[in-house]
Amino acid sequence: MRSAVVLGGSFAGLLAARVLSDHADEVIIIEPGQGPAGHVSPAQPHHQQLHALLATGHTELEHWLPGITDELVAHGAHLGTGTSVQFYSDGVLKPSSTDIDMLGATRPFIESHVRDRVLSIDNIRVLSAQARDLLLDGSQVSGVRIARSGGAGGPACEEEMRADLVVDAMGRSSRLSTWLEAHGWGKPPVDRLRIDLGYATAFFRRGEELPDTVIAHSSPGPASGYQQRLSEPGALTAVEGDRWSVVLAGYGDYRPGQDPQEFLRRMRRCVAPLREVADSCEMMSEVAPFSFRESQRRNFGQMKRFPGGLVVAGDAVASVNPIYGQGLTLATLAASSLSAHLRSAKSPRDPALGYFRRLGSAVGAAWQISTAADLAQPHVTGPYPRGYWMTRRAGDMVTAASVIDPVVNHTFTNVLHMRAHPRALARPGLLLRSAAVLASSRTKGPRRWADS
Repeated sequence: MRSAVVLGGSFAGLLAARVLSDHADEVIIIEPGQGPAGHVSPAQPHHQQLHALLATGHTELEHWLPGITDELVAHGAHLGTGTSVQFYSDGVLKPSSTDIDMLGATRPFIESHVRDRVLSIDNIRVLSAQARDLLLDGSQVSGVRIARSGGAGGPACEEEMRADLVVDAMGRSSRLSTWLEAHGWGKPPVDRLRIDLGYATAFFRRGEELPDTVIAHSSPGPASGYQQRLSEPGALTAVEGDRWSVVLAGYGDYRPGQDPQEFLRRMRRCVAPLREVADSCEMMSEVAPFSFRESQRRNFGQMKRFPGGLVVAGDAVASVNPIYGQGLTLATLAASSLSAHLRSAKSPRDPALGYFRRLGSAVGAAWQISTAADLAQPHVTGPYPRGYWMTRRAGDMVTAASVIDPVVNHTFTNVLHMRAHPRALARPGLLLRSAAVLASSRTKGPRRWADS
C-alpha cells in the first residue's frame, strides 16, 4: 500500500506503525502530544502507575523489535525469571514457573525505547495534529481529517490526509464510535462491567534488600473469599534507576489514597516482599492514586456493517481491569493480528473481518479472565455470563490447587500470561488433579506436589 495513518502514538499505536512499516511506503502517526525531537510524549496520568508486560507480551514485543529486551536491561530494566517472579494467593507463595520471563521497568521507560526503535524506521514519521473525523469514499475509509496548530496562538488549520489504511489507537476515550455513527455506520456493541477499582503507585529506593526478587504480586483468592481486607492486594517490581515500583489496589471504599503513611501501613499488611520494602527502603515519590470505574469492550466485529480500510487497536478495542496486566500484552497481540490480516487480505481497503476475528479471540480471553475474577468481588453485581456459577466453582478449585501443586499452577500461570486460553482451566484432567490435590491437603495438610 502507498500510505497508512495511525491515530495515537502510545504503545499500541507504535507497534501498529512497526507492523505497517513492512507493508506501506509511508506510515504517519498522528499524535497531538508530540514531544521534542519528534517524540510522542506519554502524558496520560496512568502511565506512571505500575504496568506489567506478561510473558506473551514480552515474547511478541521481542518478535517485532528484536533485541529490545537486551537493550532495556542494558539501560536499567530487570528481567525476572524463575523464583525471582513471585505470585502470592491469600498470602501464600505459589510454586515458581521456570519458563516465565517478565520485565521489570516503568511504562514510560519501556515506551520510550519502543518509540525510539519504531521512529528510527525510515518510512515512519510523527505528525503533531489532532484527528477530527474519518474521510470515507463510499464503503471505504480513505483517510482522516486532522487539525494542526496555526502557530503563534493562531487558529487550528484543518486539512485532509488520505491513506489506504487507518488504525485507531486513540485509547479508551477514542471518538471512533461517534464518527462511525455520524457517517451512518452505527456504533459497535459495548460490554461493560463496573468494578470501582482504585490503585496507587509509589517509588522506593532499591538497595541490597530482596536481591533475588524482581516481581512480587499478591492477590486475594478463594481461601479468603476474595476479600481484599483479609488479603491485601498489591505488587512490586524492580525498575530502572535502582528503584522499587510498588502498587496497592482496592475496590469501592477500600481504594488507596495518596497519604504516604497509610500507603506504608497497607504495605505492612501485605506479603513479605512488600513489608520488607516498607520497613527498609526510603519512599522516593509521592503516592499517585488512580481510579478505574469500569472494564469495557467495543465489539467492532459484531457490527452489521463496517467500512473497509479501518482497524482498531489497544484500549480503543478493550480496556480491562489493569491489575491483571493485560493491556500492554493485548497491544502486542493486536500488532500480530494486524500483520496476519495484512498478509492474508486481498487489499487493505477491504473490511478487516479477519483482523477483528483474530484479535477478538485474544480480547475475549482477557475479558473472561479479568471479569471472572472481578465478579468474585462482593460489590460487583454483574452482568454474569451464562454458566458463571459453575465456572466459578471450578475456577476456585483450580486456583486453590495452584497454590499447592506446580503442575496445576503451570497451567494456571500460562492462562494468566495469555499463553493458553482460559478453557485450559476447564479440562477434565486438570480438574481431577485439582480435586485430588485439595483432597490430599485436607487429609494430610498442605504440601507441594511433585512435578508429575
